[in-house]
Amino acid sequence: MLPTKDAYGELDQAYHHFNVELFGGQLPSCLLTLQREKKTYGYFSAGRFINQTDKSFTDEIALNPAYFGVVPLKEVMQTVVHEMVHLWQHHFGKPGRRRYHNREWGEKMKAVGLMPSDTGKPGGKQTGERMADYAIEGGVFDQAFEKLVNSDFRITWYDYFPSRHVTAQALQAALEGAVEGVDPENVTAPTEGPASTSKPTRVKYTCAPCKINLWGKPSLKLICGECSGHFAEEQTEKSRQGVGSEE
Repeated sequence: MLPTKDAYGELDQAYHHFNVELFGGQLPSCLLTLQREKKTYGYFSAGRFINQTDKSFTDEIALNPAYFGVVPLKEVMQTVVHEMVHLWQHHFGKPGRRRYHNREWGEKMKAVGLMPSDTGKPGGKQTGERMADYAIEGGVFDQAFEKLVNSDFRITWYDYFPSRHVTAQALQAALEGAVEGVDPENVTAPTEGPASTSKPTRVKYTCAPCKINLWGKPSLKLICGECSGHFAEEQTEKSRQGVGSEE
């Protein structure tokens, strides 16, 4: 048995199939992962991984395996394509603020055969913070999905415990209000509106003489390795969103 190769190879196969069938092959490759995020069917995270050799970046599409064994395969593939639309918008469009699914995203969803709906049913709102979708009957997603399953595609491995002990209805209730979309830890906060009153978890530090910036927890005492001077903490709204470091 090669469970890791099976599980991730199948997801990669689905991604490349839908890339060709629904996006004309224009999407870059990304890293697909399995994440048991609470109240999340899946999410897209831009530039989440970096190659240690050439320092190139790749995006992430994460899927929650908790429902693989208790919902139809078609719904799992809808989640894959839903997140692929976020990836498309990141590279070729203008994403909404944080988790917001905007009109451009909604129009692209319909173009690939998925109807956006905040209820997951006909008549729901087509934009908003929390969005689901359903397949447009006879649409291009339906056709692409049929091609995929007719090639003997399947999800070989699924979460044993939810599939054994949880019905699809119970799992749906547990995930009620789940967000499919952009990973909130890897997006830029809106620049308009009232300032946040929450305490920052990361702040920006600057070594002015060396013009080096980095981010970390508040109140750190940091010394520059270049000039041995101290980094100054800058508690700005922008600094609250940073991760990693830059030079």
